[in-house]
Amino acid sequence: MSERTEDINDHTQSGGLRGPRLVAILYVALVAVAGLAGVLVAVFVDGLRPPRFLFLVPFPPTPLGFGAYGALTIALVLGIPLALVIYVSQNIDEKAT
Repeated sequence: MSERTEDINDHTQSGGLRGPRLVAILYVALVAVAGLAGVLVAVFVDGLRPPRFLFLVPFPPTPLGFGAYGALTIALVLGIPLALVIYVSQNIDEKAT
């Protein structure tokens, strides 16, 4: 094995911010930012109506309610496509052979 290959293997095993770990960290960070944005909207904007998650579940028009609504909405909107990408990437080689 060449030095270059050994360096790459050592780096990937050391657990740097690459691949699935980076995607998971970005996902969690985006969900947290959406929750914080919901809290800030409820704190600084007056006269808000209660949001409805998936047009069905009403949340209270409080900072906690808007924070939960923002975080859950982004978690769902980003989580479903991410789960599909993970599923396809893990199963594409099995179906091709």
